[in-house]
Amino acid sequence: MKDTHDGVRDIHDGLKAYEGRVAATAGVGKDLVNEPMIRHWCEAMGDTNPAYAGPEAVAPPTMLQAWTMGGLSGHTGRSEAYDELLALLDGAGYTSVVATDCEQEYLRPLRPGDAITFDAVIELVSERKTTKLGTGHFVTTRMDVRADGELAGTHRFRILKYAPAAAKPKGSGEPAAKRPRPVVNRDNAGFWEGVAAHRLLVQRCGDCATLRFPWLPGCNTCGSREWDTVEASGAGTVFSYVVMHHPPFPAFAPPYAVGLIELAEGVRIVSNVIGVPYDKVRIGMPVRLEFLRVDEELELPVFRAQDGGEG
Repeated sequence: MKDTHDGVRDIHDGLKAYEGRVAATAGVGKDLVNEPMIRHWCEAMGDTNPAYAGPEAVAPPTMLQAWTMGGLSGHTGRSEAYDELLALLDGAGYTSVVATDCEQEYLRPLRPGDAITFDAVIELVSERKTTKLGTGHFVTTRMDVRADGELAGTHRFRILKYAPAAAKPKGSGEPAAKRPRPVVNRDNAGFWEGVAAHRLLVQRCGDCATLRFPWLPGCNTCGSREWDTVEASGAGTVFSYVVMHHPPFPAFAPPYAVGLIELAEGVRIVSNVIGVPYDKVRIGMPVRLEFLRVDEELELPVFRAQDGGEG
């Protein structure tokens, strides 16, 4: 990869030439939209919305991409352009990749029996960007998803192809990295005010009394915008968990366990599991709420294991 200004411009011009080129054409979903997959999705997500069950069921909108995925055997219909673009980035030294985000637009519900087809295009290749992971280019693809030939939604998927930043030597004298700050907005400010007061607050619908977490502006059961809060008891169990090994981020020291905690009140929250080695965390393990001060500005709710723990 050239470091000169002209070299950077040359590679960027070559990358921009891929914008608008087809990434996949005439793709066909391997399965019709079907009730078993909808049921498995809802069970995994803990979504009990009645719209997703019964004779008039529709699929959860966020399943849009699920019906297009090729699984282990992949898909036919993928163009060479996308592979060429990634190879060009590899050749320029941007050999690492991380998915960064996606955006979806829903135009009509998907129902059991719908046949899914899709086309994809390379929508955008960014200029060279420098991130904490390293320097590289963001690549955005747009997929148009059709149900029985009718446009049902659009899925944009963005990755970063990058050259990893050089590791900084230990003891370099730089201040310790801080954890990322939570995004506080008008919809969740009350939650963080509760954390500051060592209270874990859960929203409760003012009409149907359904509890919900994370905080939302409206009830996902009845649609009401009226709500109040209840304070969680702090008791819970590990519903699921992952152990983070890679990539390392400043202020985090892998490996560490991240749990999906089911509170006694029935809602679930993502948080760290502490008080037990990461490889001893187990599904069903009882945990108890604590508040951990991670720096002079930030305090977070975490959950301490109640059996098999250390100290």
